[in-house]
Amino acid sequence: MRNIYYMRSFKLIIFAILSSVVFATTLYGQNVTIISWNLKDFGKTKSDAEIDFIANTVKNYDIVLIQEVVAKDPGGAQAVGRLGDALNRKGAKWEYRISDPTSGDTPYKKERYAFLWKPSKVTMIGKPWLEKTYTTEIGREPFYATFKAAGKEFTLVNFHAITKKEQPETEVKYFKLLPDEYPALNLIFCGDFNLPQSHTVFNPLKKMGYQPALTGQKTSLRQECKDSDCLSSEFDNIFYSIAKVKQQKAGVIHFYKSFPNFKEATDITDHLPVFFEFSLN
Repeated sequence: MRNIYYMRSFKLIIFAILSSVVFATTLYGQNVTIISWNLKDFGKTKSDAEIDFIANTVKNYDIVLIQEVVAKDPGGAQAVGRLGDALNRKGAKWEYRISDPTSGDTPYKKERYAFLWKPSKVTMIGKPWLEKTYTTEIGREPFYATFKAAGKEFTLVNFHAITKKEQPETEVKYFKLLPDEYPALNLIFCGDFNLPQSHTVFNPLKKMGYQPALTGQKTSLRQECKDSDCLSSEFDNIFYSIAKVKQQKAGVIHFYKSFPNFKEATDITDHLPVFFEFSLN
């Protein structure tokens, strides 16, 4: 009789623990993992082996953001489709959306962006869109997509700034206006800013409660390594509102170390992917 009592008590304790876990997950929300990557001329020149390598690098994340998808020919959109197919062969179902070409004033500056995601982890809400208000001020205007996880929504802002010599701060300065333009959205700014997070152009966002996921982390690759130092500049990052988002983990993937020589790695891209794991407050 006593054994039956202990068994029932044990089952009740286990049930209470499991119920608490379910309640906590529902109340506080699940962690979301994203990875943002400038894939340098992502288009028809990428081989099937390179596409497969990229897929293996990003497959464990919930959402993938890509910058620098080729817009001058269909090869860019097709490369995103090829990446989606490669991911679907690796054990999880993926969906993707590609932006229209950005409004850059020359064919060279026009690009596309892409989002790829696991519908089992997050749900896309509505349709993604290119920024409409600041198309003159921002040559490759950002690409937005709203997702929902554990009943809470967030909007990823996918962005690729003009080059450093073209003064990307002249574009990034308009980001301080975007939270007011979209007051109902929880904006998370991701991508290649061609600027370090310490640049003063980010100060207005920081004063509004946004902070970078990475600090002091170089993300672009040199043309060649110097004494095993292969990284050049702090260009890629993710900025989020500390009032709405709690950072769990953030970092970069040193993918170039998987290649026998540095040149093969830079054929993939000249940027490291940036990952970010977070929960929603």
